[in-house]
Order: sequence, then structure tokens, then C-alpha cells
Amino acid sequence: MVFLRRTMLLRYLLLSAMLALLLFISSFWLPQGGVRDCGSAWQPCLIFYHQTPKPSLVPEEWAEPGGALPLIKECPGQSFQAWRLLLHLKSSLTDEDDILLEPYLQGWDQLLNFMESLGTMVSFFSQKVKEKVVLIRDLSLKHSAEAHGNRGPADNSRLQTPASFGLKTGAYRSVRSMVEAELKTGVVNFSQRTDSGCRTLLRLHRSLLWLKLMLEGLAEGPDADGRFKTPGELSRDAYKVALAPHHHWVLRQAAELVFLALPDRQYFLQLVCVQEQQEAAPVLRIIIHALALVHAQTQRILAEHDMLELP
Repeated sequence: MVFLRRTMLLRYLLLSAMLALLLFISSFWLPQGGVRDCGSAWQPCLIFYHQTPKPSLVPEEWAEPGGALPLIKECPGQSFQAWRLLLHLKSSLTDEDDILLEPYLQGWDQLLNFMESLGTMVSFFSQKVKEKVVLIRDLSLKHSAEAHGNRGPADNSRLQTPASFGLKTGAYRSVRSMVEAELKTGVVNFSQRTDSGCRTLLRLHRSLLWLKLMLEGLAEGPDADGRFKTPGELSRDAYKVALAPHHHWVLRQAAELVFLALPDRQYFLQLVCVQEQQEAAPVLRIIIHALALVHAQTQRILAEHDMLELP
């Protein structure tokens, strides 16, 4: 009888020990604390347990209306980065229906990288754009120097860090502040050309439309015959709408040579780190949406002051 009791007791103890061990091991498979705690060798994440998604490089409000947000990738080894362009464009938009000039011009720095990646022939466009970006920054530095009582060019370096170009505060902080300041000082002339920030911005504004329309074409599918338009054809179509009406005959003929020299569609897709058209479309649509927001707001400000046809 005593032996039987000892045997029963040992069985209960063994069963209890096994149950305790099972509960101990299973505790590592249960959610402990926050989501970030799972994923180790001792605490794997169950398939129904929602893990924290990787932070996207793209603002959430720029996701496609009915779909998941595509990841805008860092593209190693190239100067143009789509995610940097998007962040600059988003930063330029304000709640006051305005455009901040510093991030707007930083966005153009990225667009210039994009243009210059397309080959030496595109320098016909990119060099003109670069001159306009530099001019607005120079005007901002000059205005900052005068506001601080330093009129010599050597004094400009003491006003702001090189990255800000005097655009963080003052008359050239935003498109509206620049327009108001240049109208007040009489820098803008509605009948003849002047090197005003407003006139220069208008030229950048038209070039932004050209790039937006070209990217819209790249995002589209094939035609009824299953053929995709070449980047040269898309650039020509966009040019006819955005820039050709404002260029004289010689410039229009030079532009035709540029379009013939553009690389193929696959090269354009690689600039946004995708390989196939199906991958490219959602990425391009997010970039297009960002460009459209900035272009529309700039258009409204210039239209309010009758500046859409400055000579």
C-alpha cells in the first residue's frame, strides 16, 4: 500500500512538472509587452500577431486612394532619390495656402539630379533650370544682406548657413511673401523682362508642369495596340503643352534634338528603383500627385496677382 501511494505521488509530481514545463515554454510564444518585443529566437511573432510595419519613406497622406502605400526605395549609387523629392515637396506645402521656397528649391535640386541622369543632351533644359534656382537663392541672399545692412557680397556668408540661402525667414521665405515684397518694391515689371524672383519662379513653374506631364505618360499603360510611348514621345507631348507656347522657334527645334536623345523607358523606371511597368505605375502616381499639389498651389498664387504671363 505504501509503495502504491509513493508510485501515485511520483506520477502526480512528474505530471505536474511536465505541465509546468509546458506552460513555461509556451509563455515564450505568447505576446509579451509591445509588438517590438517579438521576433527573437525565444519569442517568435505569430502570424496573427500584428508587427509594427517598417516606416515608409513616403508621407501616408500621399498613398493611393484605394490601395496600400508602395515603398519608395532608396536607390543606391544614384544622385536622384524619389523619397527625398517627395519629402521636400511635402515640406514646401503649408496650411496657409502657400509654398515655402527653401524646400521647394530643394525639390528642384532633386529634379535637376533626375534631369541630369538622362544624359548630356538634357543639359539643354537642366542648365536653364539650374540658373533659375540659383537666381532665386541669390536674390534671397541679396535681400537678407540689405536687411542686415551688409551690402557687400563678402558679407553674405555671415547671414545664413549655406543650406538655407537666407530662405528660412524674410521676404523670400515663401512664394506669397516673395510676391508681396517684389510688388511692393517695384521689382516685378508686367511689360518687360526683369530678373525678379516672381518671373523666375514662373519659369520653374512651367518646367514643373512639363516634368509632371511627362511622368504621367510614363505611368500610363500601353495603347490599343499594346505599345508604350517612348520617353522621347512623352517628353515631346508634355513640352508642347507646358513650354513650347513660351519658347521661340530656335528653342523648340533644339528641344526636338533633346527628345530624340532620351534613354529608353527601362532606364526611367530604374531611376525610381523598379524594373517593371506594373511596379512603376503606383510609385510614379505618388510622385505625380505631389508635383500636382505643389504646382496647383503655385498656380493659384501667381494667378491671384496676374503673374502667369510675365514677360
